[in-house]
Amino acid sequence: DGCGHTVLGPESGTLASINYPQTSPNSTVCEWEIRVKPGQRVQLKFGDFDIDDSDSCHSSYLRVHNGIGPTRTEIGKYCGFGFQMDGLIKSRSNEVTVQFMSGIHTSGRGFLASYSTTDKSDLITCLENASHFSEPEFNKYCPAGCVIPFADISGTIPHGYRDSSSLCMAGVHAGVVSNTLGGQINIVISKGIPYYEGSLANNVTSKVGPLSTSLFTFKTSGCYGTLGMESGVIPDSQITASSILEWSDQARQVNIWKPENARLKRPGPPWAAFISDEQQWLQIDLNKEKRITGIITTGSTLPEHYYYVSAYRILYSDDAQKWMVYREPGTDKDKIFQGNTEYYQEVRNNFIPPIIARFFRINPLKWHQKIAMKVELLGCQFSIGRAPKFSLPPPPPNSNDDKNDDFNDDFIHSVKTSLETDKTTFTPEIKNTTVTPSVTKDVALVAVLVPVLVMIFTTLILILVCAWHWRNRKKKTAGTYDLPYWDRAGWWKGMKQFLPTKSADHEETPVRYSSSEISRLRPREVPAMLQTQSAEYAQPLVGGMVGTLHQRSTFKPEEGKEASYADLDPYNSPVQEVYHAYAEPLPITAPEYATPIIMDMSGHASAPLGISPISTFKAAGNQAALPAGPYNRPLCGTESPSSARALYDTPKGQPGPGATAELLYQVPQGLPHPTGGNEQP
Repeated sequence: DGCGHTVLGPESGTLASINYPQTSPNSTVCEWEIRVKPGQRVQLKFGDFDIDDSDSCHSSYLRVHNGIGPTRTEIGKYCGFGFQMDGLIKSRSNEVTVQFMSGIHTSGRGFLASYSTTDKSDLITCLENASHFSEPEFNKYCPAGCVIPFADISGTIPHGYRDSSSLCMAGVHAGVVSNTLGGQINIVISKGIPYYEGSLANNVTSKVGPLSTSLFTFKTSGCYGTLGMESGVIPDSQITASSILEWSDQARQVNIWKPENARLKRPGPPWAAFISDEQQWLQIDLNKEKRITGIITTGSTLPEHYYYVSAYRILYSDDAQKWMVYREPGTDKDKIFQGNTEYYQEVRNNFIPPIIARFFRINPLKWHQKIAMKVELLGCQFSIGRAPKFSLPPPPPNSNDDKNDDFNDDFIHSVKTSLETDKTTFTPEIKNTTVTPSVTKDVALVAVLVPVLVMIFTTLILILVCAWHWRNRKKKTAGTYDLPYWDRAGWWKGMKQFLPTKSADHEETPVRYSSSEISRLRPREVPAMLQTQSAEYAQPLVGGMVGTLHQRSTFKPEEGKEASYADLDPYNSPVQEVYHAYAEPLPITAPEYATPIIMDMSGHASAPLGISPISTFKAAGNQAALPAGPYNRPLCGTESPSSARALYDTPKGQPGPGATAELLYQVPQGLPHPTGGNEQP
């Protein structure tokens, strides 16, 4: 009569004295027999130990033995108030006996201990919390049976649990470990939050908690996503039920609570069974095998209809014909899941180990007023294959141990148990529907494709913008740096007057024309270039701007170098057979003459005849001087002596040469002057 909280699992467990953590009663006794797999050894760790030692462990004590039965041997006998037992107590075999004796005493809480196989070196007890560890992240092994009524937790997933919460009990609430199996947990410590929510999950109630300095969360495999009830990935045709509640309200409006209404967080009525008995079920076809790790349920969510399911069991199948009832390993009984305690609160239950199946059924066992519920399944895709087959360990050498056979039988029943549905229910007809796409794969594919497409489109847009900008800049550059249509040589000659005077020994900067000017000048007819030696030309008498290209220039281009503005204008191109802007070439057979410069001599005395006027032009070679005359002109290669009456040029706005003789024209030096229209020989 001295046994308290006890859970003995196949690999770990928890045991405590009666009435713990209160004072244990007088004159009580309890004995636990612990057995693990053959070949393993047992280790025992105490979370709390407080036994009266007033009589030196004579009437109140805790004794640990190797083995079970009469052949057992004692490992140790312990007592004391607040006794701190460092380390672990290890057995020499796979069996251990723990004996607790309580004599006459006035105080003492008793004890709480946990055990596991010796390969779990990081074993902790159910009383450990996050404040006992200083590491920001650590791994520990939780024993089975840590859902204890005297421990509290605050918080929930994914926000985290208060640091004062029991690590292992919070692990059960989060669905990381099973209360009947225990398991490994990975803890991460972080900064606390002002408020911790409470919830009901896996038969563990988490309470609302206040501010704390730190909190802890669990690292998991991540297979806890929703499988499509709420989102609609599972179509209505794949949700069926044993019966449907249909009724008319006071307004004679027909209400049908169909199976497709059983979608969590969807507004409106839930699914409800027409008859409330243990033969009703709600079935979900996942379209292919999935790894199902949990389920969330609510009641009707309608205040005027206070309906909910408080307990249920789970069945699953691959073909909707042969059904398996979910059981935890190591047990031969169907697992009964705790449901809702009210019509609107969400309650979560996890499957450890997970279910791998296509068809999933919920079979209500207890309810309030009517069977009505909304559900959502948790899990992920399953593409590895079918569930692994469990292999039994080899039999021990001694065949006379019948206890090993019992253990093996229990293990077989915990893994393989099938249940045909009751004859009062029927299997619904499964319609052929389009295969639901994989939500996880689609999300992953979208997460990869969207950034790639965005990068590609961004790159294309940048290339187009750069090309457009380069093209506009090229056009703008050509328009900005090209010389205008007017005479560029004349412009340069005019601008020279503003530049410093150059030495006589230096030549003028040669001229180079741009390709755009060449294209404009090309249509003009260009005579053949002179083959003879070029005549030397004098500097102009008059400064200022030179006219357009249609006016003839008296200046000779520089020799020896190709005419260019290369040192001034870097945007020019080589000259290609250009009509030069300085002067028009003379015919081959005639001497070289320059265009006469007109001077107004009306205000000056006329020069005497026979004296040649002063000329600024130098003729090529040594030629005889022409006699002075009022109207002299040079011979052209195509003219005859009889055409000497043709006048040289007439100033603009003045009468012709026959009207007056006061206007004189300068003629090239060294050439004879015609008189009276007759040429000198």
